[in-house]
Amino acid sequence: MKKLDFESLKHNPEYEVLQVLGTDGKVVNEDLMPDLTDDQLVDLFKQMIWSRLVGDQTAKLSRQGRLGFFAPTAGEEASQMGSNFAMAKDDFLLGAYRDVPQLIKHGLSLAKGFMWSKGHYNANDYPEELNALPPQIIIGAQYAQTAGVALGIKLNGDKKVAYTYTGDGGTSQGDFYEGINFAGAYQAPAVFFVQNNGYAISVPRKLQTAAPTLAQKGVAAGIPSIVVDGMDALAVYAAAKQARDYAVEGNGPVIIETLTYRYGPHTLSGDDPTRYRTKEEEDEWHAKDPLVRMRKFLTDKGLWDDAKEEAYNAEVAKEIDDAIKEVESQPAQKASDFLKFEFVDTPGAIQREIDEYEEKEAK
Repeated sequence: MKKLDFESLKHNPEYEVLQVLGTDGKVVNEDLMPDLTDDQLVDLFKQMIWSRLVGDQTAKLSRQGRLGFFAPTAGEEASQMGSNFAMAKDDFLLGAYRDVPQLIKHGLSLAKGFMWSKGHYNANDYPEELNALPPQIIIGAQYAQTAGVALGIKLNGDKKVAYTYTGDGGTSQGDFYEGINFAGAYQAPAVFFVQNNGYAISVPRKLQTAAPTLAQKGVAAGIPSIVVDGMDALAVYAAAKQARDYAVEGNGPVIIETLTYRYGPHTLSGDDPTRYRTKEEEDEWHAKDPLVRMRKFLTDKGLWDDAKEEAYNAEVAKEIDDAIKEVESQPAQKASDFLKFEFVDTPGAIQREIDEYEEKEAK
């Protein structure tokens, strides 16, 4: 795989969009073809299918009232799974509300991912070995957090990175600039992903900033930045893997802008994309579908077929069913519990409130 020159990208970000697979599933850039085994290629594709199926089912469950908040991810599987696939299990993930799929593949259970959508406090009871924070709701805040975690990694002398995601709208937030500036100044091992899906809710990318690319915003912070075809899982993986290696070697952070698209609404909380997007635009992006592209590639290599996909779909369906059963078996949340979780040493006034709530809850 051709090595990317990140040092030169500090001053002149790559405007040419990196791509490995064309929309027909054919390799268009052999030099950037990542060094993945056949089994790894299949595993990556399975994760993309898994994300699409889980997303589709989450939307249905949310509309049924069995789950709550949900930000659809269909269309972004190559960007999310391709980047996450390049990271190590001991790397530290700080995602946003659309990044639950990466969080689950990084080590959180699917049941806890569903619990987070439902708003259950047990969703944030993470395993000790999971290096991650719960999804951030405040736009861009995870960038500032990531800079701090990355500096801690550097001070501890660990050979790992902190990585995070935001959308195109997130790059217009103050936390975005503060985070990349801090990480750049301290040469902290962070990999910042900007998933440019074209809209900050309903505001198109062209109205958010006059910058020709979002990646080039890293130049002001002295950070090498690159633009990748976010519908091409292999291109995203290749860029992410090299960025991680660069950061682990002590060279500082990297920004990767992935050009992608969300097929659904911003969230299921009232957004209607038909009010600000055209059918022609959506059709254009559906023709670039990351799953179709990767499926064609693997089928041509003799690594995938309809029977394998049907069997895997059934496997994921069972995983979803099992996770939902676990979610729906959780104890109901109580006001007294929220108060108990607030302090290590509960003040007397709060304890009296706990006692009052527990008396009511016992009835």
